[in-house]
Amino acid sequence: MVTVSGPWTNEEMEQFLSTETVPLRLGCRTPADKPWMLSLWYRFVDGAFECATGADAAVIDYLDYDAHVSFEVSTNEPPYRGVRGNGTATMTTDEDKTVLTDLLHRYLGGTDSPLAERLLAPDRREIQITITPDRLHTWDYSNRM
Repeated sequence: MVTVSGPWTNEEMEQFLSTETVPLRLGCRTPADKPWMLSLWYRFVDGAFECATGADAAVIDYLDYDAHVSFEVSTNEPPYRGVRGNGTATMTTDEDKTVLTDLLHRYLGGTDSPLAERLLAPDRREIQITITPDRLHTWDYSNRM
């Protein structure tokens, strides 16, 4: 298990990650060795972040080039607080779109929307990205704000 630094206990961190529905901001490197950042929906399961994206997304090539990533999940409104860290990303095919379906429920409340229908289309190939943290740090500016 990864050691968590910062003001929160592991339980507080896991509670935050399971209840906040802001995207995970993922930092990685492109094949041109340039930094890149994108946002992905996530779920936190057994100490890892699970995300989903289409098989044709550019980030797939980026993570094939370099699997080392940085990330942050933080609130968008004061008081600012969150979790950041770094780790390694692995990718697997999600034939049944299990992760995506769970993320649609988490972020949109279900699969009954034009966006969900487009993402769940049978001809769309889905990739699960699992981010295994090497380091996690929590931060909370609630007392300052």
